Amino acid sequence: MGKDVIIACDFDSKQKTLAFLDKFTGRKPFVKIGMELFYAEGPSIVREIKARGHKIFLDLKLHDIPNTVKKSMAVLSHLDVDMTNLHAGGTVRMMQAAIEGLTREDGTRPLLIAVTQLTSTDEESMRNDLLIEKPIDEVVMHYAENAKIAGLDGVVCSPLEAGKVHGRCGEKFLTVTPGVRFADGDVGDQKRVMTPAEAKRIGSDYIVVGRPITAAEDPVAAYERCVAEFIG
Repeated sequence: MGKDVIIACDFDSKQKTLAFLDKFTGRKPFVKIGMELFYAEGPSIVREIKARGHKIFLDLKLHDIPNTVKKSMAVLSHLDVDMTNLHAGGTVRMMQAAIEGLTREDGTRPLLIAVTQLTSTDEESMRNDLLIEKPIDEVVMHYAENAKIAGLDGVVCSPLEAGKVHGRCGEKFLTVTPGVRFADGDVGDQKRVMTPAEAKRIGSDYIVVGRPITAAEDPVAAYERCVAEFIG
């Protein structure tokens, strides 16, 4: 898969989600299904959106003991999603177990990426709340390297860190970047943000965009603007 814009479908019901997706009559955008929608509707919503022809990033951020993550990933592998994720903070061993569980009998699997630090986390909260004294850039790079060692395909990171991740882990190591906003938009609760055009310039492979599209007066136009700025 090449560069793409992923729409964060952070809705709390099937009805709202499908009504939103029905607006896209001309194309089938890549969508992210997160905890809110998955916990509300369960695996059936994944199957339904997949059946409509959308690529799916299942964003559940698994973080548990290795055996639990392995068994959970084995279940998720049967949903035929295109990408899923976990927390890099779960250790290399947990990430390796996740790969084992996610890989199907025929050797295929969805892309697996790791969350380094959430884009709502800044250095002050990391230091004060999590007692991590290292600079946030250093922590993100270390987590990214651990993900690569474990055999993952890439990381979720701030757009501000995408170029550095590629520099440390290689150009083929994917960077999936939330925290993307239009230059004239509201940053919301994100601390580390960037525009689609800036994310393109710095080397993001995928950008995840939520409210700037889902809450827009014309979501399709907002999506097309994102695609134009990020992909061209």
